[in-house]
Amino acid sequence: MSASIYSNSQFTDTPYGLKLQRTITATGTTSITDIPAGINRVYAIVMGGGGAGSTQTTGGGGGGGAGGYSAGWTYVSTSVTVGAGGTGTSTSAAGANGGSSIYGMVMAGGGGGGQNSVQGGGGGGATTATSTTSTVSYTGAPAATNTVTGYAGGGSGGIGVSSGGGFGDTAVTGARTASAGGRGLITGGGGAVGTAGAGVGGAGGTGDFYAGGTGSSGTGITFGGGGGGAGYTGAGANASANNGGNGGSGGGGGGGASTAGTAGSGGNGVVFLYY
Repeated sequence: MSASIYSNSQFTDTPYGLKLQRTITATGTTSITDIPAGINRVYAIVMGGGGAGSTQTTGGGGGGGAGGYSAGWTYVSTSVTVGAGGTGTSTSAAGANGGSSIYGMVMAGGGGGGQNSVQGGGGGGATTATSTTSTVSYTGAPAATNTVTGYAGGGSGGIGVSSGGGFGDTAVTGARTASAGGRGLITGGGGAVGTAGAGVGGAGGTGDFYAGGTGSSGTGITFGGGGGGAGYTGAGANASANNGGNGGSGGGGGGGASTAGTAGSGGNGVVFLYY
């Protein structure tokens, strides 16, 4: 006799015997005082904020990396912190990193902002990525360098549970296409392109639950923004003109911008508590 999980009505992704009791999306630190007495352990799923994309004065910037993803048992805490996504700007500089989220002893870092170049930011691990290299994950999986696959993917399109932002393009003439954010559970934003020719911005990475935003396409430097990466709880936004799309809620990375457009902001983190 065999059983299939697909026809078993009792099969669920929720930790066995527990219910989702709290979903915390407000950024910053919030007090939690209503967990019933006698409950001493909580199962927490925690995501950090996504990194913002970057913009460049000429050419295209890189996409922001996805916020980290961590899950596990923890003691009951009276407070929770949810990291905000990095805010995209029109200043030619590295994009802002996403903020860290933590409940009890379960923590997830923010995604790295797109670099002050064409390189995308690394995915967040247990702590925040600050460059194209990701950080060690909550599971202990090692950090990944630029373009490399890991639990937290390296920048410039590294695949991972939390993937890296896409690679932009420096060329200012000719037909050019920027790279997409890496695939993952939570994904990085797409890179940007700023060419006088036909340009196509990179799409936000394809997530397991949601899609990344599309890159902007057209002829001339007023096009070519990168799409926002998919978050854990929402899709990435499409790019508009030479501006990057915002990352999806739940840690998606922001898309890169080109020719002093405004880079996409990262999606805010989120915390789920089961007991």
